This record gives sequence, structure tokens and C-alpha cells, in this order.
Amino acid sequence: MSEHIVSTTEAWELSSLAHKVSNMHSHLAAQLASCYKHIDERKHIEVFQNLLHLFEMIHIDNMRVLKALIYQKDDLQPLLDGDTKRRVNIDVLRRKYVLLLISDTDISQEEVAILEQIYEARQHPTRQESQYEVVWLPILDPNVPMTETMQKQFDNLQATMPWYSVYHPSLIERPVIKFIKEVWNFTKKPILVVIDPQGRVASPNALHMMWIWGSIAFPFTSAREEALWKEETLRLELLVDIIDPLIVNWIAEGRYICLYGGEDIEWIRKFTNAAHDVAKAAGIPFGLVYVGKSNPKERVRRNTITISAEKLSHCWQDLNLIWYFWVRIESMWQSKMQLGRSVENDPVMQGIMSMLSLDGSEGGWALLSRGSAEMATAKGSIFLTCLLQYDQWKEQAQQNGVVPAIRDHLKQLHTPDHCTRLVLPGTAGRIPERVVCAECSRPMEKYVMYQCCDE
Repeated sequence: MSEHIVSTTEAWELSSLAHKVSNMHSHLAAQLASCYKHIDERKHIEVFQNLLHLFEMIHIDNMRVLKALIYQKDDLQPLLDGDTKRRVNIDVLRRKYVLLLISDTDISQEEVAILEQIYEARQHPTRQESQYEVVWLPILDPNVPMTETMQKQFDNLQATMPWYSVYHPSLIERPVIKFIKEVWNFTKKPILVVIDPQGRVASPNALHMMWIWGSIAFPFTSAREEALWKEETLRLELLVDIIDPLIVNWIAEGRYICLYGGEDIEWIRKFTNAAHDVAKAAGIPFGLVYVGKSNPKERVRRNTITISAEKLSHCWQDLNLIWYFWVRIESMWQSKMQLGRSVENDPVMQGIMSMLSLDGSEGGWALLSRGSAEMATAKGSIFLTCLLQYDQWKEQAQQNGVVPAIRDHLKQLHTPDHCTRLVLPGTAGRIPERVVCAECSRPMEKYVMYQCCDE
């Protein structure tokens, strides 16, 4: 009996001791985890502060800066060459201009496709404007574990890129992500940070310059941006650039060219028929181009099919080109805003705002141009009425030219009653506090709009 009591007592003591040891282990493990966390936080602070310091220093090349951003150790090849699909060392970027394409994996196919066209257009490697490399920095939430679906999405996107990319998102450390978000103001919309051969930031975001001018904007500095704008006026060449060689040929031939947009296919049929009738009656060389609507969806796609099938006008079957046309217009607005321009004293900005306002309206719209200076723009219903009233202004067209005659007649048709909406992308940089109406020059009211539309 006594032996049983002793055995029970020993078992209880052992159980109690095991419980105490377990508690001590849990406590020490928690303390150790806390210490590791504190050490990591201190390291992250040091890395962040080091990044700030590095971008204030003078360097002989860009290696220290790029290694701090991408991967600091020398035991790994952190980049994937988009051409060969092989891993390479960061030294391939030494003493080059490096364009850091910063985005998450939700970057649109349109952005990648158009950027690829611009990148691949560097046909003359000896030219100065071709001396740059693009590197994709994928920025993902470090607090979210990488799932198989996320990995597949990353792999698929990486495979479409012809430029360099960071081999895996995990190579970009937490403090670097913090730096990119807090110092370079990356949120969701992709940005293109330019690092010069000495490791200095030449541009905090050159994406809008890339959309407007492509590689001609090299080296993508504010000074280069200013210089390019000094050479520009509001002309058709600026709006269409190299999107469509056919339009460039039409401009060179001296044709009257009409860009028109909107989603109402019935208005499109009436407008294009009236435009062709006026061109035939006036005996002028004429070209019509459908440019759809910003962020083109299913309706615009259906319209392009109908326009082509019925031979109503020239149009872009590739919706990426329609997207590019409008993103260039939006980029012009962003560029001008970034340079501190205002609508009141900048004719180019006035024209850009007019186009964005027309795109934001419910109906169609049209812009008629010939040469670099002549231009007439109006909402679809007014422009259609003007064309249908050709007999009222045809004599003036014979005396002063078609575009001035149309512009004068549009002024006669214009009424003070209007409802103009200017839709600006909410994540596309600084949104101005004050914008004047393109119709009456009064300050516009500001609203916040959230939109999801697949039509």
C-alpha cells in the first residue's frame, strides 16, 4: 500500500515538474521570439535608414544603390534575364540608366504589352536613348504567404516580360518595400523610377513620359520633360504619335482627319455617314478614325467589329491601341500637372482637358484636324448637326477652309446649357483642387466616383 502512495507521489511530482518546465519553455520561447522580432525590427530600421542615406550620397556607379534595393548578398544571382530566361548577376546593370518598373502582380496586360513595344523598339543600341535597361520589381504584401495560385500568377507575368526582373518577390526585403511605398509613393498603380549610372534618382516616376514619348524621353529627367514640351503644340501628331502609321501617312498627305469616340453605335452610323457625305460634297481628302473610349470594354470591342464589317471608318481592332491612345492623353495631363502647369495659361493642357471631358460625357464626340494648327472639337450631337447643316456653311468653307468654317458653325450651335464631366484616374498622381470647365471656364465641382464596368 505504502509503495503505491510513494509511486503516486512521485508521478505527481514528475507531472508538476514537467508542467513547470513546459511553462518555462513556453515563456523562454516567447521571450526569444520577442528578441528575434526586436532584432529584425532594428535591422529593418537600419536597412531603411541606410537606403535613405545611400540616395543622398555620391557614388562612382549604381551598384551600391541597386544591391541595397534588390539583393545585398553576393551569393545569388537575383535577376532573371527576360530574353534568355536565365538568372544573372546584378552587375549587368553597372553604369547604365536603370528603369525600375515597380508594381504588384495585378499590372494590366495593356501596360505590359505597350511597354514591351516601346522597349523592343530600341533598334539602335548605339543611340544614346537606347542606353537603358528595365527591371521589374514585384512588390507583394510580405505579411501574406505566397500561395500556389500567387506563384503561378507571378510566373506567368514574369514570363511575358522581355526585360530583367527580380527572380522572386521574396528577394525584396521588408524595409525596401517600406522605402518604395513611403519615399517613392508607390501604392497600387505601377511607377517607373529612373536610376542614373551614378545611382541617383533621375525621375521618381517616368511612366507618363514613357507613354507620351517612348525612348525619345531618355534620360527621363524633369529637364528633358520640360524640353520636350517646349517643342510641342496641340496637334494631331502629338495625340496619335506612332500608334498608327496609317494616320501618320494621312497627315503627311495633307488629309483632313477626324478622330471620333463614344459607345453609341447608332450615333456612330449617323455621324460617319454624314462625315463621308460632307467630304464628298466638299471634295476634300478625308480620313475617319474611331478611338473608342478610355478603359475600353466589351461595347467598344463590339463597335470596332461593327465599324469594320460595315466599313464605316478606320478603327483599331487591338483594344490595347485604344487603351494606349487614352492613357497617353491622361499621361499628358499628369505630366503637365507635375510640371506645375494650369489650364488657364496652357493651350495644350486646355486641349487635353477638352478631350478628357468629351470622353467622360455620355454621348459621342469628334475632333477634325488638318495640318498642325487647324482643329475643331465638339460633342457628338452638336458635331452631327453641324455636318447635316453643310449647306449653311459650305460657302464659308470654300473661302476660309473646311476646319475654320466648321469651327465657326459649331460656335453658332453652342448653347450655354451644358453638363461637363472630367474623369481623372484617382490613383494617377496629384489631383488638382481647382479645375475650370472646358465649356465655360468656371470652376468645376469635385466628386469622388468609384466605377466597375465590364460592358
